[in-house]
Amino acid sequence: MMTNLFSVFDPSTTILNFSFNWLSTFIGLVIIPYLFWFSPSRYNILWNNVLLILNKEFKTLLGLNNKKETTLLFISIFSIILFNNFIGLFPYIFTSTSHLTLTLYLALPLWLSFMIFGWINNTQHMFSHLVPQGTPPILMPFMVCIETISNMIRPGTLAIRLTANMIAGHLLLTLMGNTGPSLSSFMIIILLLGQIMLMILECAVAIIQSYVFAVLSTLYSSEVN
Repeated sequence: MMTNLFSVFDPSTTILNFSFNWLSTFIGLVIIPYLFWFSPSRYNILWNNVLLILNKEFKTLLGLNNKKETTLLFISIFSIILFNNFIGLFPYIFTSTSHLTLTLYLALPLWLSFMIFGWINNTQHMFSHLVPQGTPPILMPFMVCIETISNMIRPGTLAIRLTANMIAGHLLLTLMGNTGPSLSSFMIIILLLGQIMLMILECAVAIIQSYVFAVLSTLYSSEVN
């Protein structure tokens, strides 16, 4: 019996103290290679078009002087998060993106690499970001503190935004599902319709949050150039 509502997110499949739930993150690595041996289907063509659109958008955000390969990192991050968001919507599959363990591992190295690259190669440019243009001299020390704090919390906001959005929808689905046995037949029909609508919303959230994570990472990268 579930003693805590958040226990639905706990890793529960363990062998020799190793949590096998996290293997759900790598299911895509098993499935995707087989697609190269099949003729391109409508789904492949649709996915390729999505990647081309993302490539054009990320190139615009990064600037025209960047090479094509620079968008590969952000497209890969988008694909990984999108796959894990969707795989978590299936019953009895562990949602890895609802844990800060995964989202921080994605956000923190990205932000840290951007900061190290920026401060080593574009030191003056990084200092200029700490004081916005047109700031009165008397406010400059305060703006440096504010900009420094806002810069340092970026990996946390990236990770928490993704985790919180994935947890919120799953908790609503769990709460609605737990009320089912105590409802009448008519209310169960309404409950099922509500869960179907919430599931559609969760699919939209899965796409939007992966897109937001990738776009914000791209914007943080463009600031160091």
